[in-house]
Amino acid sequence: MTDPDRIIHEPARLRILTLLSGVDSADFKFLLSALGLTKGNLSSHIDRLERAGYVDVKKSFNGKIPHTEYRLTRTGRKALASYWGLLDEIRSQGGSGSGRASLGDAK
Repeated sequence: MTDPDRIIHEPARLRILTLLSGVDSADFKFLLSALGLTKGNLSSHIDRLERAGYVDVKKSFNGKIPHTEYRLTRTGRKALASYWGLLDEIRSQGGSGSGRASLGDAK
């Protein structure tokens, strides 16, 4: 079994990708509000997702006010779907045992 994608597996990045998967695009203010992250934290995670090719960033201006929009790329959608598929596979394998574990089983 393969390991989960470490870029996606980080909780804040998983939340960002999951939110973006349900919309065409989202702006910075919306993501800040919806996710409850700090500006720096959100920017850092978005940067990592952009470098991985999972998120597209479009910067523009509304008059003199900067405006940044984010959307999930095709690569990002595929990676997120693969991530959820792997978790489903892990969950299905977890249900194949007796349902009981003991400290001796964790060796």
